[in-house]
Amino acid sequence: MGTPTETAKQAYSAFAARNIPALLEMLAEDVDWRFMASPETGTPYGGAFKGRQQVGGFFAKLAETIEIVEFEPREFFEGPNHVTTIGRVKARLLPDGKVHDTDWLQLFVLDSNAKISRWFGTEDSAAKLDK
Repeated sequence: MGTPTETAKQAYSAFAARNIPALLEMLAEDVDWRFMASPETGTPYGGAFKGRQQVGGFFAKLAETIEIVEFEPREFFEGPNHVTTIGRVKARLLPDGKVHDTDWLQLFVLDSNAKISRWFGTEDSAAKLDK
């Protein structure tokens, strides 16, 4: 079992490689996954998702609506069973092609089996609306 930071970095590596099945295997069966945004803020993949299958739907919606140009986890703040990451994303909105560049914040909580049991993410959704 690695540290929470190592787990987050492994998840980011799977995401960067577009290996969503590997990322989903890192999740607890009943994972609580929330992206704190909504379609009204230009974020159609926002919302709450329960379990691996629904999180798979989150990633499918993400792929349908944005093309990630750059994704950079920058800082990791670790606690005993969690890590908070600050990062940046540059993405092209689909289908209109507008590009936004914004900071984001993500929290990973691990269970006793070192699986991701809770994940919360948010970003500056106003950056999508300003362009």
